[in-house]
Amino acid sequence: MPISELDRVHDELLVVLVQAGDRRAGERLAARWQPRLLRAARRILRSEDRARDAVQDAWTSIFRGVARLNDPAAFPAWAFGILNRRCVDRIRGDSRRAEAVVDVDQVSAPSPAETEGLDLVRALAGLDHDHRTAAVLHLCEGLTLAEVAAAVGVPLGTAKSRIFHARRRLKAALSGDT
Repeated sequence: MPISELDRVHDELLVVLVQAGDRRAGERLAARWQPRLLRAARRILRSEDRARDAVQDAWTSIFRGVARLNDPAAFPAWAFGILNRRCVDRIRGDSRRAEAVVDVDQVSAPSPAETEGLDLVRALAGLDHDHRTAAVLHLCEGLTLAEVAAAVGVPLGTAKSRIFHARRRLKAALSGDT
């Protein structure tokens, strides 16, 4: 879902006001961006609890560093870049400790409402972190290619390549051609 020009301008204004010390503007900025950051973190980390923790850590860094953001128009890529780094921190931390074993008998079957979009979730989960992150930011959150590149800290060509390959893999997974 692409970000409308009006939304971008509104966010830029909020960032400028936050930089000027307006606490209410910070609250409005957080209210506008919390759902998007949380949705992206859920898709990247595939865990509600880990996503909430990553977003909370990201907001701490966002509010600490927003005064140094030179271009308020760069806020989306900058904020998602911070979130991506917090997600990577969680993934690295998880790889250092053993995963808890889930008792399959205690997991309830999902309701039909919960399974809506499950194929896409599974397809995204099948991507490696770099491709999943690029796909989530571009296809789900509507960031431009340049914003995705800035958010994940790679050249534009690398971001394009990751999105291209992610789309191809998602299409194959969703059509059953895996």
